[in-house]
Amino acid sequence: MIEFEGLPELVDPVLIAAFEGWNDAGEASSGVITHLETAWKATELISLDSEDYYDFQVTRPIVEMGEGLTRSITWPSTKLSVARPPGASRDVVLLRGIEPNMRWRSFCEEIIGVCRELGVELAVLLGALLNDSPHTRPVPIVGSATDEGLARAINLELSRYEGPTGIVGVLQHAFGTAGLPAVSLWASVPHYVAQPPNPKATLALLRRMEDLLDIPMPPGELAEEARAWEHGVDELASQDTEVAEYVRELEERKDASELPEASGDAIAAEFERYLRRRDRDTDG
Repeated sequence: MIEFEGLPELVDPVLIAAFEGWNDAGEASSGVITHLETAWKATELISLDSEDYYDFQVTRPIVEMGEGLTRSITWPSTKLSVARPPGASRDVVLLRGIEPNMRWRSFCEEIIGVCRELGVELAVLLGALLNDSPHTRPVPIVGSATDEGLARAINLELSRYEGPTGIVGVLQHAFGTAGLPAVSLWASVPHYVAQPPNPKATLALLRRMEDLLDIPMPPGELAEEARAWEHGVDELASQDTEVAEYVRELEERKDASELPEASGDAIAAEFERYLRRRDRDTDG
């Protein structure tokens, strides 16, 4: 268990968390944490003991070569860091880890204990799943919340998924049971280009979180990388007539399903998001 001595006092902190593995198609969600750690120059706080939660025959440590013949070993772990985003009045705790192999309930209890000690008031859990969404359209973001009131307050498009879940689903449920509000956001990654990275999905999650938390989140190179990624997939699809036809079918299906959503309320909400983002970019 983590010793809480020495943890800093934070201002109105929010947790943003993502896990590599089953919850992380295209490494889209873990890519958000990696991006923000660098953009915000986050400082590491603590690391959970990997011996407690990982089977090293399943999630193996990595050997790396240093200078000369020296070697180092990086063990699978879950780490928490903290940052104060430029232009924000609150702290953000970033959690990045690998989905644990065992003792999930104890794992969640330990994370919740750390969050209580830090004074975290809201948790945003990120995930990415494989879907039949076309790569040429905006990345769908769906999610869930620990209560319906919170979901309505943030205008969250709720997922109707039922079935096997990963650590993101279990951790969100644990937050709700502990009385701490939590939201999960899931990006849809096209199943026909599942290999990582997927900067377009990472950018979509980043933008949705920016709207949710009203915290400036600099895209850095993600916007250009997302355009390059989409262009690259376009070229690959054009070289295979079957894939090209399949993408067109997905586009038609997607466009048809979204027609009823082009209501005045939906357009107004999207315009408000645009104005908020524009104002943040101007102030920055």
